[in-house]
Amino acid sequence: MSALAFTLVALLLVGPVPALLARASWPQRAPRAAIVLWQSIAIAAVLSAFSAGIAVASRLFAPGPDGRPTTTATSEISVMGWPVWLTHVAVFALTLVVGGRLVIAFIQVAIATRRRRAHHRMIVDLLDCSRDTAPAPQARHLIGHGLRILDVQQPLAYCLPGVRSRVVLSEGALKHLHDSEIAAILSHEHAHLRARHDLVLEMFIAVHAAFPRFVRSASALDAVRLLIELLADDAAVRATGPTPLARALVACASGRAPKGALAAGGPTTILRVQRLAGEPNSSWLAAAAYLAAASVLVVPTVAVAVPWLTELHRLFFS
Repeated sequence: MSALAFTLVALLLVGPVPALLARASWPQRAPRAAIVLWQSIAIAAVLSAFSAGIAVASRLFAPGPDGRPTTTATSEISVMGWPVWLTHVAVFALTLVVGGRLVIAFIQVAIATRRRRAHHRMIVDLLDCSRDTAPAPQARHLIGHGLRILDVQQPLAYCLPGVRSRVVLSEGALKHLHDSEIAAILSHEHAHLRARHDLVLEMFIAVHAAFPRFVRSASALDAVRLLIELLADDAAVRATGPTPLARALVACASGRAPKGALAAGGPTTILRVQRLAGEPNSSWLAAAAYLAAASVLVVPTVAVAVPWLTELHRLFFS
């Protein structure tokens, strides 16, 4: 029953639950707490998948009176029957595959993203025309300290996170945006860099890649992308107010940032601008989301995992 419970929990947490949460509108009023909830769901899904595999593996060995296995895994065929035994082996193998894919996905995402950013950072450093332009006062002190200006007439703003981070603006953004709007867009990008939102996003990209396509949902990844933009928007609003940010977001809406960067504009611009004119963030919704995040991790662990951890301790240390 524990193996079945773990499997059902894992399937719910990688499919229906993300789909339902992604359709909810309340996370827009508590983006930080919503990200914590998403992280809890992802961690609980991974732990449940591994726990299902461990629970199934323990069924393949018949424990003796002292709790130690007395037979080999294949000896249980006669007890379970071929269909049940093969099902157990298949579930355990799938768990190992998911675990291996998770490790590989984290490594691949980390390496590929950093290579891509390093390459693009080199390009923007070479194409930087800040010495030949007159930036706004809010941007002037950043020249040579992570700010790069590209000779592009389309309004564009994005950041390249990392140890050697960059904030990139186009000449079109400097010409079309007022000083307060430039300050808002810079606050937005620096909020991404300070909070390392890129690391949060990398985690969800890796978890999304690790689970098989027939059970995973892209809802979590899309929702977290939106939420980290909302967090950066909130930081910009605290610095300059909602109106300059809204105008800057509309101006940069059509700008396309390179893969691996975090752009101010994008396909969610309309939703974000509407949010700036809507209701403020809710501390009650945030508290409820934090409580739900704790429950997602604690309740399944206490109710299902602890008994199996006790059995494993008996199996290996008795």
